[in-house]
Amino acid sequence: MAFDTAHVPPASDAPRAQRRPHSFVVHGRTLSDDYAWLKAENWQDVLKDPSALPADIGDYLRSENAYAEAALAGAAPLRKTLVAEMRGRIREDDSGVPTPDGPFAYYTRHRDGGQHPLVCRRPSAAGDDAGAEEILIDGDKEGEGLAFFEIAGAAHSDDHARLAWGVDTKGSELHAIRVRDLATGTDAADRVEATSGEAVWSADGAGFWYVAVDANHRPARVMYHRLGAEQADDATVYVERDSGFFVHIGATQSGAYLTITASDHETSEVHLLDRAAPDGRLRVVQPREPLLIYSVEHRGADLYILTNADGAEDFKVVTTPVAEPGRGHWADLVPHRAGTMIRHLHLLADHLVRLEVENARPRIIVRDLATAEEHAVAFAEEAYSLGLQPGYEFETATIRFAYSSMTTPTETWDYDCATRSRALRKRQTIPSGHAPEDYVTRRLFATAPDGAQVPISLLHRRDLVLDGTAPLLLYGYGAYGTLMPAAFRTNLLSLVDRGFVYAIAHIRGGTEKGWRWYLDGKREKKPNTFSDFVACARALIAAQYTSEKRIVAHGGSAGGMLMGAVANLAPELFAGIVADVPFVDVLNTMLDAELPLTPPEWPEWGNPAESEAAFRTILSYSPYDNVAAKAYPAILALGGLTDPRVTYWEPAKWVARLRATMTGGGPVLLRTNMEAGHGGAAGRFDRLEEVALIYGFALAAVGEA
Repeated sequence: MAFDTAHVPPASDAPRAQRRPHSFVVHGRTLSDDYAWLKAENWQDVLKDPSALPADIGDYLRSENAYAEAALAGAAPLRKTLVAEMRGRIREDDSGVPTPDGPFAYYTRHRDGGQHPLVCRRPSAAGDDAGAEEILIDGDKEGEGLAFFEIAGAAHSDDHARLAWGVDTKGSELHAIRVRDLATGTDAADRVEATSGEAVWSADGAGFWYVAVDANHRPARVMYHRLGAEQADDATVYVERDSGFFVHIGATQSGAYLTITASDHETSEVHLLDRAAPDGRLRVVQPREPLLIYSVEHRGADLYILTNADGAEDFKVVTTPVAEPGRGHWADLVPHRAGTMIRHLHLLADHLVRLEVENARPRIIVRDLATAEEHAVAFAEEAYSLGLQPGYEFETATIRFAYSSMTTPTETWDYDCATRSRALRKRQTIPSGHAPEDYVTRRLFATAPDGAQVPISLLHRRDLVLDGTAPLLLYGYGAYGTLMPAAFRTNLLSLVDRGFVYAIAHIRGGTEKGWRWYLDGKREKKPNTFSDFVACARALIAAQYTSEKRIVAHGGSAGGMLMGAVANLAPELFAGIVADVPFVDVLNTMLDAELPLTPPEWPEWGNPAESEAAFRTILSYSPYDNVAAKAYPAILALGGLTDPRVTYWEPAKWVARLRATMTGGGPVLLRTNMEAGHGGAAGRFDRLEEVALIYGFALAAVGEA
């Protein structure tokens, strides 16, 4: 069953973007793009000021928004119910577990009814005494009256006297960094504009490093700002000359060094600078080599490096002297084991902690650095999520991790690496109630066309009859080596309690089964990602979890590319497709080197301008370029006007071509958030409205709205 046609305006009422013929030649092939005009020529200005959007484009996007709202009008009461349900599962005055750093413990919390976080601290000795709290940043107050407001991060100085905090007021990820005096609660005159939002203080607290964004919106230059100085006088510490490399900064857990990492998706290079000597010499650990990835931690006279060097596809840990950091001095500490991927390294004074994943199951391994003895922290459920939460302190034996499964709310634990004892610091509460025993989580495997076994994580009610009639939401991503955790998400219960099965397809392009799982889903092997997803859908049908035209597919960003690809590949399987900020205009974007993400993305997808093979591969699956004259399922495409990652015109062009080409099915809907970017609304309750829109569409697509 599809949408109730009584509530959907006829297709003839849908907006029709003008066709403005535009053609170009690549590798001897002439391509046409009648909707290229939807890309504003002044798109960089629009990121900074949405009112700069040309009127004709703005009118078209607003007409699409109006049509989408009309098409979903029948689900409007349901969406209100969904928002109320999802809000009822949120503890509105929720607080994070305080993280100690010497005399203070820092945390964020929300107040009842508050949209934005409060950044707080209390004396470490006060424990859970709320009376000792200091509110350092009141997000609700700072964001009052703004259409978009998001705190990018808050870093306190070593002496706990100041806080550098980044803020985005457009959704375009152009962050301003402010400096707050924690004694007075006021911001200094210092204000650093057009940054990535990251800040690392020098040891003396006299200034901080940040990453400046260039004219193409790329984090490319590390600067040092001395308090009281003008931004124009900030010192340049590092400049990245390769437009394909992005720059990030951090600090080693020891606190001794600033780390500057330049990287793309398959190569990295790390520079170190003594935090006690801002004017000192920058030192490269290992000059970049193609396909060499590494990250660095520090302890005493040694560096500890997580790397894929020497064929360690799933990574290993090496050590090297600080005085001789180059690859020629690297010595294995934790050898490579194929199929067991080391995803994260956390170094303390006496312990090395690593997060590993094997066959989509995570575990924590603790190594005593004095004895080399190791032990594991693992859990018994079929599918679960486990994440390390690095703190501020180095001279400690305590680590913090978060555990959840698709049925088990998140638990935050402190674990003593020396005594092997653990303390539960917080269990997520569901004010409206939650009984884990009422739900089932499972791990299945689908067989891909080439025989690969693709993991699927499942959630459904225990009392659900599995006879093939249930609707199913199938989520996928499959890019950049990103692992999709089988974690607890309260919002999903609104679908599952209405009879949906929820499934995550752990398709190639991620690292659920190691780095090879990622390599087998990128560049010339990218089509594996799409066929894996289709195989998962067919496997779930065969196992009678659902049936054809009862599946709603969902993916965002690079997962939105997946949505566009499977819509072209197997539209008959799906009742609906939700493409959230979808990267669907792949070929045109990868041909445009001026866009923020294009050069850094070439290692992921290939460079179609230089390589004819890459051009033909991308052309073979690019969703926009493969829209065909056939019936499509109902489609909801979501975009953000100030999105610098997946620009607003990608979903707009895709929807325009679908409407002009498809022979039946639908409806095809486009909703552009005119006040936000890639992440959508910033307020936690405003985000629920967006989730309710997606869930309302999903329920309508299977005739349950």
